[in-house]
Amino acid sequence: MNLEKTVVAAAIVVVVASGVAAVAVPDALADPTDDLRPGNLDIEEVPISPGAVTGETATLGVEARLSHFGNPTENVTVLFRATDSESNLVATERRVDVGLLEGDRETPVRANLTVDREGGYRIETIVFRDGERVDVATRSVSGLEALTPAYAESNVEFADTGAVQPVSVAIGSADDSEVRLDLSGALTNEGDAQTSDLEVTFTARQAESNVVADRVTVPVGDIRAGRTATVDAEVSVPNEYNYYVDAVLWRDGVHVDSAQSVANLNPSERISADETEEEVAFEASDFESEPGEETARDRGEANTSEETPGFGLAVGLVALLAMALLARRRSA
Repeated sequence: MNLEKTVVAAAIVVVVASGVAAVAVPDALADPTDDLRPGNLDIEEVPISPGAVTGETATLGVEARLSHFGNPTENVTVLFRATDSESNLVATERRVDVGLLEGDRETPVRANLTVDREGGYRIETIVFRDGERVDVATRSVSGLEALTPAYAESNVEFADTGAVQPVSVAIGSADDSEVRLDLSGALTNEGDAQTSDLEVTFTARQAESNVVADRVTVPVGDIRAGRTATVDAEVSVPNEYNYYVDAVLWRDGVHVDSAQSVANLNPSERISADETEEEVAFEASDFESEPGEETARDRGEANTSEETPGFGLAVGLVALLAMALLARRRSA
């Protein structure tokens, strides 16, 4: 009898102590296994920037900013993948081993993806924990052909300010069969240093047949920073035809810029410069995140390793023992 009273009293004491602990320390009844649960992990943003550019390829610098809080998270890896927007074929991918993440902080993870310099791509960033997908973010890029290779970069281009035409054409002299055209190209140095080693090729094309009537290449003198200079040339073409006059700026054999004008020598018909070209610009879409199931479930529920193991197991065992003894007493 004394044993039964002692067990019941102990059960009551443990239950009361558990209740007091639950009020004083809210986490006192927490499941000890919560201490082993990895922290919360997801992708905050994925900035993308153009890197090295060649004639055939472009390198994209991709940075995934991982947000982590809660318990330490081990075996974290990030997969960066570039998929062609039209064919949906994977162009390239790279996996980065992050390892252990601890504390409440953001961690940048970077990778370079080199793709063909044309069209557009879908850039996927996938975060894994112990081989399990945790979060996914997607962005897209387009207009890679607008990126200028390093060898073609130049601060000099044809001026086009309205008041100054990039290419002007004037009739110098003419006879019954031939006309001499005086050509002038206006070039602006938008850089901070004087430039040199430039040349311009002027080409006169018959408008209807597209046959080149004459072509000439002339050197460009030094152009000081922030200044506009002109380069002059002349070509001879058959009379009574209309011509497109193409001007191409070169630097060490590399095409840098181009402009166009016209020469209307046919009195019955006139043409204007081609305006069918569309400017292409490099663009990156907005950041889109697709949390994995575990990330959505654990968001805001990750527990830190400072939680105190609760009395749940002890309370259960003492209560069961007390009930068994009481039942035995009644049956006796």
